[in-house]
Amino acid sequence: MSEKLYYGWLTGFLFLFSTILCAESLEQTTEIETVEATVTNDSENDATDLHSAITSLSSQFERTILLDQIVAIVNEEVITLNELDLAVATAKNNLIQQNIEPPDLESLQGQVLETLVMKSIQLQHAKEIGMSVSDSELDETILRIADENQLSLQEFYAVLEQDGIGFNQFRKDIRDEIIMARLRERQISSQVNVTEGEVDNFLRTQETSATGNEEYLLAHIYISVTEHMDNLKILEKSQRAEEALKRLQDGAEFSHVAAEFSDAPDAMSGGVMDWRPITQMGPTFAQLLSPLEIDEITPVVQSPTGFHIFKLLDRREQEIKSVIVDQTHARHILIKVSELTSENDAKQQIKEIKKRIDNGENFAELAKLYSEDGSASSGGDLGWLSPGNTVAPFEKAMDALLPGQISDPVQSQFGWHLIQVLERRTQDVSDESRRDNARQSIRSRKAEVVIQDFLRQLRDQAYVEYLAEDV
Repeated sequence: MSEKLYYGWLTGFLFLFSTILCAESLEQTTEIETVEATVTNDSENDATDLHSAITSLSSQFERTILLDQIVAIVNEEVITLNELDLAVATAKNNLIQQNIEPPDLESLQGQVLETLVMKSIQLQHAKEIGMSVSDSELDETILRIADENQLSLQEFYAVLEQDGIGFNQFRKDIRDEIIMARLRERQISSQVNVTEGEVDNFLRTQETSATGNEEYLLAHIYISVTEHMDNLKILEKSQRAEEALKRLQDGAEFSHVAAEFSDAPDAMSGGVMDWRPITQMGPTFAQLLSPLEIDEITPVVQSPTGFHIFKLLDRREQEIKSVIVDQTHARHILIKVSELTSENDAKQQIKEIKKRIDNGENFAELAKLYSEDGSASSGGDLGWLSPGNTVAPFEKAMDALLPGQISDPVQSQFGWHLIQVLERRTQDVSDESRRDNARQSIRSRKAEVVIQDFLRQLRDQAYVEYLAEDV
């Protein structure tokens, strides 16, 4: 091939290549044009120099194209390298902000990719069962987050921008978190039940056990096992747990090892769990943890769901305080908004009922006739209500009433209400509070098992294919 023909073919190739990738950056386009000009105008350049320039450009374009490669297929959706890189950068930044040394890039990529896979599986399942979050619900949540940080919405946007977080991406992340939380709560509500007998047994254990009133602050490493794993795979998981323990025994920071090895959702925060009563841990773990000294680490412990390593960070006695609250005895009439009853229709109906009460008709009788609530049969009587027992709009309107007064129509997420305060009192609810706390501890312990099983089942049923060999 003659030199002139070679340069002509090469120039044509570069022109075609630049056309195909015209959507890439201006800088890359400029570099192509520079090479083209070099090929066209400087016939004295030899083919070796030109080949070097093309190889350099091809390498840049290859990296650009690879940014969009698919790293995993999850059922009918994909996870791209762009998504993974962004999530890895976020996870790494979060670890650094917590003064936790990030694991090596390969380990961090593996951990984060599995998190993205599980997130995709949950969101797809939620979509299949019709679970969603409306824009108005999302707006309310974001406004509440801003309020909790004592920022106006505009100030909150500015902080996100300073942190390099796109607001649209932030909205998507919050929407996804709400959906996953609701999905988990749906499973808990359908499968977790706490009986009064269980509450009685829990309280008896607290009274008779030497550690019954203690709370523990723990960090943990959790290596999950699914029911479909064969013995060889379970052995690999066991060896992974033992490797993590060996790292700890050799002096590695627990938070660093958790970030590298743990399958738990809190792995990227060092594996630190909230304070919890020892009785919430279950008898097996309670027996294991109760003799520990501060900063002591357990051996690897196997459970039906996987392998665990715990570190005791702190312990304290649970404070048993007297709980005195102001209670309100109230009743209400509720007209719900539904597919058959619009918001305007519900509001108009509640206004007409209010007018009838103002004209002397009996509140309780009208509640029995019209209220769309479980309390209708008792004339709308809700009993004695403590702070937090009702939703915020209802409670705010109720607190503004004097005994005997009836509210104007009040809107809540359930529909439109009329509220009447019957009487008020100050009450010692310490026993009730202790039972509520016990009920919550039992529910939390059961919920952890239910959610672990639920997520394992979703993972086992999903089709997941990893495509990137170097990730």
